[in-house]
Amino acid sequence: MTHVEFERRWAATPHLKDAELIDGVVYCSALTYDGGTARIDIVGWLGMYQWLTPGTEGADNASERFDGRNVPQPDALLRVLESHGGRCRVSPDRYLEGGPELIVEIANSSADADLGEKRDLYRRFGVREYIVWRVAERALDWFVLRNGLYWPLEPGADGVSRSEVFPGLWLDAGALLADDMARVLTVAQQGHGSAEHATFVADLRHRAPAPPV
Repeated sequence: MTHVEFERRWAATPHLKDAELIDGVVYCSALTYDGGTARIDIVGWLGMYQWLTPGTEGADNASERFDGRNVPQPDALLRVLESHGGRCRVSPDRYLEGGPELIVEIANSSADADLGEKRDLYRRFGVREYIVWRVAERALDWFVLRNGLYWPLEPGADGVSRSEVFPGLWLDAGALLADDMARVLTVAQQGHGSAEHATFVADLRHRAPAPPV
């Protein structure tokens, strides 16, 4: 199936909420309550970073056009705006085109696809970091793209994972999995207050387009 036919059928099925096109095949899945609570935690974590990092933007459950046969619908994403040097753009009909810098999937019943077909898809389209939260297994995988391949992003000795693409985006995955959101917030705030985050914000500010005269 092409993205044109997929989007036509999507528009004709208004009750359908979660569907995506991967290599011409349509996948549909329901979101469990556990998946929903996990999603709000991830969206909150990314949202705080976006608010404090002008030139970045996040989205929740937004369909993206990669090409004519691939329209994934990741649970969450974070990107650098195209105006600030980002690698994807918003089309005139309001779809994101191209792979964003970071994608997160909440894997419950879809764990095999998220670590199989979708991981390969995101690698092929240059998504630089990919996080899979395997809710049922109480595990989280964070991959970083290096030389065309995904490698695990190892946490530091303190148990904190630090994004290579978004300086200052820090996560204590152990705390997240233990539902210790106070600890997750504390670590996130430490990342927002770090020197690397301040340098990144200044760099994004310099990339911003000049205001109209």
